[in-house]
Amino acid sequence: MKYVKVDWDPELHGFRTDARDYVAALPELKDELPEGARAFAADAGHYDYASDRCVKDLELADITLPTTTMAGPGTAVVAYRPNRWKHTAGLRVEYTGVTHFSVDYEASIDWMEAITVLLDEVLPHEDGIEHRTELTDATITVRCADLTATWVSLP
Repeated sequence: MKYVKVDWDPELHGFRTDARDYVAALPELKDELPEGARAFAADAGHYDYASDRCVKDLELADITLPTTTMAGPGTAVVAYRPNRWKHTAGLRVEYTGVTHFSVDYEASIDWMEAITVLLDEVLPHEDGIEHRTELTDATITVRCADLTATWVSLP
């Protein structure tokens, strides 16, 4: 990621996360983001670890891969379950006009019950945006026209 820092700390036996550089850059970046991405990235609770609207610690629940049709790029969805100790709702992120979708997965954390969000970053891109989400065992990268993030109750 360009601004957000996510690093494994062997002494801590855990991850160090820091979104302060991204939050500081966001006022300049947000005018270049489409409406849905701007609303999601600039939400007051997004990087507030004490907020139930913070993405940190959400648990990966489901991925629906994009399909491209003759009409053009497709839609992808990533759903996250709430962390029972922190969140009151899960998060559903729908990506429209997807031109790139990848999951870089490396099973390395064997003490976690779920793959959880460490932090994410939304940046302007020639396709619209690039949304990168760092998870405990993977990185999801999506380039698309825009995204819609909805906090929802999940079963």
